[in-house]
Amino acid sequence: MIKMKEAFIKTRNNSIKLGYKYLLKPALFMQDPEKVHDRFTIAGEKLASNKITKSTTNLFFNYSNPVLSQKILGINFINPVGLAAGFDKDARLTDIIPKVGFGFEEIGSITGQKCLGNPKPRLWRLKKSKSLVVYYGLKNDGAEDISKRLKDKSFDIPILTSIAKTNSKETVNKQAGIKDYAKAYDLMKSIGSISVINISCPNAYGGQPFHDRESLDNLLKEIKKIKSKKPIFLKISPDLTKQQIDNIIDLCHKYEIKGLICSNLTKNKNNPKIIDNDIPKVGGISGKPTEDISNELIKYVYKKTQGKLIIIGVGGIFNAEDAYKKIRYGASLVQLITGMIFIGPQVISEINQGLVKLLKKDGFNNISQAIGIDAKY
Repeated sequence: MIKMKEAFIKTRNNSIKLGYKYLLKPALFMQDPEKVHDRFTIAGEKLASNKITKSTTNLFFNYSNPVLSQKILGINFINPVGLAAGFDKDARLTDIIPKVGFGFEEIGSITGQKCLGNPKPRLWRLKKSKSLVVYYGLKNDGAEDISKRLKDKSFDIPILTSIAKTNSKETVNKQAGIKDYAKAYDLMKSIGSISVINISCPNAYGGQPFHDRESLDNLLKEIKKIKSKKPIFLKISPDLTKQQIDNIIDLCHKYEIKGLICSNLTKNKNNPKIIDNDIPKVGGISGKPTEDISNELIKYVYKKTQGKLIIIGVGGIFNAEDAYKKIRYGASLVQLITGMIFIGPQVISEINQGLVKLLKKDGFNNISQAIGIDAKY
């Protein structure tokens, strides 16, 4: 019975994958990527508004297996594959994302003030490199509107609320920036399961001012004054020096930060995995060019902390093998966006089903047993 179910899901996924590759993707990739994203957001909201369409979406995309379930920081994760921040900027898809097969979702990033983002165009596809160039600049409705809308809402999967500094001249001053972070954090503190402090957006006015030890110390000191039961994670850049990473880890211990998201977009346009021509001068790079640097960061943090910080691995995940590598390097959970855009929405189910196969092949009874196995202390 189990074998029949697994075979059915594999056939289902392959059929959707072929349809996406040869029919839908060619049409979508001829259109402006931001317009495509906006249309998918509208479609996702419509699918979530009806029980029949929600159930149908679940039938087409979901996959579950107890081997993939974990309890992390007292939070139940039915599988380790999450939607990264940047896709559901205003938290409008939280009802449909579980039906697509994700085990958790990170919303936002959400800022203290409403943010229109950077001028268009601000999203490009690098087809040969299997990557996106992202220059949104933290476009979102702001913490006040989003927190009001989500205040009494319950969620089917763990929700991570990503907080960032408003992209404007008014928040360039360090103290103004800290105040903006604190406002967003305070408004979102009771929503979801985990708070994420995003200190690594590559596209905001004034750069990334909280990577140095003193500034981050001051930020976390202010955040700590706001009482919340939710654990806090930091989202960091893949372009940090070892010294910057060590300083961040020290502050994580000081302020009882529970985890790191490794990592955000890279600003390095000289990456040898970028093989497209005419790369936009602005924006951060996602997808395959970030894979190796993300993996090295995961391995370094896991070794440095002896596995005491929870790591969420992001960057270049297109299949189960990609996700499994991050887990074996020390990630307890993984996230993606770009892989879904290039491979199709069935990729979440493919990854989860593939992870079960890889875990069983290596003799593991649960995914937690594989975490950090390739990153010896």
